Amino acid sequence: MPAAKKDPSTRARRNTASTAAALSEATVEAPKLPKRPRVFDDEGDLIADDWHPETLAWWQDLWSAPMASEYHSSDRHALFLLAVLMDDFWLNPSTKLASEIRLQRQAFGLTPYDRRRLEWTIETAEESKDRGRQRKTSAPRGTVQPTPAADPRSVLRAVN
Repeated sequence: MPAAKKDPSTRARRNTASTAAALSEATVEAPKLPKRPRVFDDEGDLIADDWHPETLAWWQDLWSAPMASEYHSSDRHALFLLAVLMDDFWLNPSTKLASEIRLQRQAFGLTPYDRRRLEWTIETAEESKDRGRQRKTSAPRGTVQPTPAADPRSVLRAVN
């Protein structure tokens, strides 16, 4: 019979990443996008001087997502850069821009694969409620010890 496992609170190694987090719906105020730099074509004609509507929608979706609570204030600058790339893509789509956007958004957990790599899980409202109920009704961690099973080697001692 295998030995009983240690209580998770007493394990020396937990095999979790430092970025592991259970993300829940939180309201984070979206920072205002800075004024969009003007975009000109090769002939010098003005293409855009304001943000594309798709970029504005993406910006609002980004800051209303559960991952937004994990972003630090210093992340805003990289997210502004990503917004410019997104806007450029909507103005003139290219595979080069798409691949750069893919690389830049990895750091912010914007795809399911990136969230898995960062060990971020999005908690549903029901899971959050259940976890809260369990925490209120359960005993403090580490107080309940598993009962030791009978040692199978004791049979060998009885024979001698």
